[in-house]
Amino acid sequence: MSEHRKATISALVKAGFLAGMGVLHFVKPKPFDGLIPEALPGTARAWTYGSGVAELAVAGLLAAPQTRRLGGRLATLLYLGVFPGNLKMAWDWRNRPLKWRLVAWGRLPFQALLIRQSEHIHRHA
Repeated sequence: MSEHRKATISALVKAGFLAGMGVLHFVKPKPFDGLIPEALPGTARAWTYGSGVAELAVAGLLAAPQTRRLGGRLATLLYLGVFPGNLKMAWDWRNRPLKWRLVAWGRLPFQALLIRQSEHIHRHA
């Protein structure tokens, strides 16, 4: 399979994932509020909604062939931007049962995989 074809499939899967997560930011915002570092200005809810908008926008860019390359780069930036929230989650969950700590810590290397995939889309779309 060509790199272009792999990037197209990856982009469409990622677009669906981001669209779903973006919608969840509006339908069920409370869990996302807890991921927002307190050091950021404004309210956690505003950041939750803002990141939901960003996820929906990136999903749209990834879905359209004409903007897929840009969408790949912006997905990379989005994943880098939410990484501090994943670190916060891992820290906040440090006293939870082992399975929940593994979920929180497992998100960190998963973030690296998402970034790698996004850069592949950017390069080969």
